[in-house]
Amino acid sequence: MAKRERSARALQDEVSRRIQRIDDIIEDGAKVRVPLPQAQPRDARGRNWDMKAFGNASGFEKSIRIVVDKARDEFDLAELPGQGAADPFGGAS
Repeated sequence: MAKRERSARALQDEVSRRIQRIDDIIEDGAKVRVPLPQAQPRDARGRNWDMKAFGNASGFEKSIRIVVDKARDEFDLAELPGQGAADPFGGAS
Protein backbone atom coordinates (compact mmCIF):
# COMPACT_ATOMS: atom_id res chain seq x y z
CA MET A 1 0.00 0.00 0.00
CA ALA A 2 1.38 3.40 -0.99
CA LYS A 3 1.79 5.95 1.75
CA ARG A 4 -0.17 9.17 1.63
CA GLU A 5 1.82 12.40 1.74
CA ARG A 6 0.93 15.06 4.28
CA SER A 7 2.36 18.45 5.18
CA ALA A 8 4.11 18.87 8.52
CA ARG A 9 1.10 20.73 9.93
CA ALA A 10 -1.36 18.07 8.70
CA LEU A 11 0.77 15.32 10.30
CA GLN A 12 0.95 17.28 13.55
CA ASP A 13 -2.85 17.64 13.57
CA GLU A 14 -3.44 13.96 12.73
CA VAL A 15 -1.03 12.65 15.37
CA SER A 16 -2.46 15.08 17.95
CA ARG A 17 -6.00 13.89 17.21
CA ARG A 18 -4.95 10.26 17.65
CA ILE A 19 -2.99 10.92 20.83
CA GLN A 20 -5.87 12.80 22.46
CA ARG A 21 -7.98 9.65 21.93
CA ILE A 22 -5.67 7.36 23.98
CA ASP A 23 -7.75 6.01 26.88
CA ASP A 24 -5.17 6.78 29.59
CA ILE A 25 -4.80 10.36 28.36
CA ILE A 26 -8.58 10.82 28.27
CA GLU A 27 -8.94 9.40 31.79
CA ASP A 28 -6.17 11.63 33.13
CA GLY A 29 -7.58 14.70 31.41
CA ALA A 30 -4.14 15.47 30.01
CA LYS A 31 -3.61 17.67 26.96
CA VAL A 32 -0.44 16.50 25.23
CA ARG A 33 1.38 19.09 23.12
CA VAL A 34 2.48 17.57 19.82
CA PRO A 35 5.54 18.95 18.00
CA LEU A 36 5.87 19.36 14.26
CA PRO A 37 7.36 16.30 12.58
CA GLN A 38 11.00 16.50 11.60
CA ALA A 39 12.21 15.17 8.25
CA GLN A 40 14.81 12.43 8.36
CA PRO A 41 16.48 10.13 5.85
CA ARG A 42 14.28 7.11 5.15
CA ASP A 43 14.85 4.36 7.68
CA ALA A 44 14.76 0.59 7.04
CA ARG A 45 10.95 0.70 7.12
CA GLY A 46 10.75 3.59 4.64
CA ARG A 47 9.70 6.25 7.16
CA ASN A 48 10.91 9.77 6.36
CA TRP A 49 9.93 11.69 9.50
CA ASP A 50 9.71 11.44 13.30
CA MET A 51 8.45 13.39 16.29
CA LYS A 52 10.19 13.97 19.61
CA ALA A 53 9.86 16.28 22.62
CA PHE A 54 6.13 16.06 23.34
CA GLY A 55 4.82 18.39 26.01
CA ASN A 56 2.85 17.15 29.03
CA ALA A 57 3.52 13.52 28.00
CA SER A 58 5.03 12.16 31.22
CA GLY A 59 3.76 8.63 31.82
CA PHE A 60 2.28 8.31 28.33
CA GLU A 61 5.50 7.94 26.33
CA LYS A 62 4.98 4.30 25.32
CA SER A 63 1.41 4.86 24.14
CA ILE A 64 2.43 8.00 22.25
CA ARG A 65 5.34 6.21 20.55
CA ILE A 66 2.94 3.50 19.32
CA VAL A 67 0.65 6.15 17.80
CA VAL A 68 3.54 8.05 16.19
CA ASP A 69 5.11 4.91 14.73
CA LYS A 70 1.78 3.80 13.28
CA ALA A 71 1.34 7.23 11.64
CA ARG A 72 4.94 7.08 10.34
CA ASP A 73 4.09 3.76 8.66
CA GLU A 74 0.92 5.26 7.15
CA PHE A 75 2.05 8.73 6.04
CA ASP A 76 5.06 10.35 4.39
CA LEU A 77 6.11 13.89 5.21
CA ALA A 78 5.59 15.81 1.98
CA GLU A 79 8.72 17.41 0.66
CA LEU A 80 8.29 21.02 -0.36
CA PRO A 81 9.90 22.14 -3.62
CA GLY A 82 13.50 23.06 -2.85
CA GLN A 83 13.36 21.61 0.66
CA GLY A 84 16.76 20.33 1.71
CA ALA A 85 18.40 21.82 -1.37
CA ALA A 86 18.28 25.46 -0.31
CA ASP A 87 21.51 27.40 -0.56
CA PRO A 88 22.28 28.82 2.90
CA PHE A 89 23.99 31.77 1.19
CA GLY A 90 20.91 32.70 -0.83
CA GLY A 91 22.40 31.90 -4.22
CA ALA A 92 20.77 29.92 -7.00
CA SER A 93 21.31 26.16 -7.03
